[in-house]
Amino acid sequence: MAMKVLFENAEYDGQLLRALSYTYYGGADIGECLTTARRITEGDDDSWYREWTATADRVHSAAEASLAAGRRISAREAYLRASNYYRAAYAFLYRAPVDPRALAALIRHGEAFRQAIALFSPPGEQVAIPYEDATLPGYLYRVDSTGTPRATLLVTGGYDGTAEEGYFSVVGALRRGYNALCFDGPGQGTVLFTQHLHMRPDWEQVVTPVVDYLLTRPEVDGRRIVLVGRSWGGYLAPRAASAEHRLAACIADPGLLTPAAAARQMVPANLRDALARGDPAALEPIFAQMMQSPMGAFTLRRGMLVHGVDTPFAYLRAMQPYTLQDRVDQIRCPTLVTQAENDVRASQSQELYDALRCPKVLVEFSNTDGAGEHCESGAAALYDQRGLDWLDGVLGAA
Repeated sequence: MAMKVLFENAEYDGQLLRALSYTYYGGADIGECLTTARRITEGDDDSWYREWTATADRVHSAAEASLAAGRRISAREAYLRASNYYRAAYAFLYRAPVDPRALAALIRHGEAFRQAIALFSPPGEQVAIPYEDATLPGYLYRVDSTGTPRATLLVTGGYDGTAEEGYFSVVGALRRGYNALCFDGPGQGTVLFTQHLHMRPDWEQVVTPVVDYLLTRPEVDGRRIVLVGRSWGGYLAPRAASAEHRLAACIADPGLLTPAAAARQMVPANLRDALARGDPAALEPIFAQMMQSPMGAFTLRRGMLVHGVDTPFAYLRAMQPYTLQDRVDQIRCPTLVTQAENDVRASQSQELYDALRCPKVLVEFSNTDGAGEHCESGAAALYDQRGLDWLDGVLGAA
């Protein structure tokens, strides 16, 4: 049974749990999240944006006051929470054409985050990674300032994740002695919103330049680079690992073998030939019906923005190159695949695991453990324990 926090609307409740889940890492406070949620009119995206922004502004002001008074720890903690709340604010404005409020919240999200990491010890480092004719933004986190080469996590996020949010995927690793780099690729964060680069299926073309960059850093042990993909990254990371063989390990949370097939399954079986032959008119009633449901509308609007298309039909067509079926046997590094019990987006984890020919482990997370939601949201401690214990075993001491 799905975990319910407050809202009847599953997408609203899931985004609330997402914000709440970073409490474990200092990125939220339970009372701040719940009081914000109780001010929101359920199903009203404007209300969602307004109330999360109000909370983020208040917490950010508290951070500024703490910093002015020389209270760096209080400032750091408040900046980090404010950054998360600004990100939460635009969750339901993630659609084309870009809403100016979404862009403003994304910018504030990044600004507050950079204010927070400047107060880390050692400070987080903002980096620009050469990529084709552009650069990809990212953040490098080091355990200490000694420059000792260490095993390093390389984190690629999902559809609406950001490099800043990626920090919450590496805190547990930093505590264990790993360094980490989180970045935004095409279709993600400011690369999407300000560089206007859209998602691409051949993610190895994105990850390989990032690995090249990591190998220029003296803090990185080039023999122990681990690629972690969360949410949609559960396709992107294995896809990259199928061609980038300098990786020491890969984590897919959850596992996605062929998102193209999942996209086709959004259309009734008797109409899938219309998708294949390129007949949008036959599918318009289906798309109209999907747009009436919160999950359907959220999925289609977000997908159209990320892939740079303007119709639901074009989005589903754009998804067709996204498959690992003809490449999965090229993954060589040890790979961990997760599956959370309620995660409808993780329905392919078993398929990916079965198709892998490398050393592999499937880790299942259950409702009983409080870890059954997408990306084990709300169960960060358990995810870290199981995933990082596996990684420690694969790599040895960080």
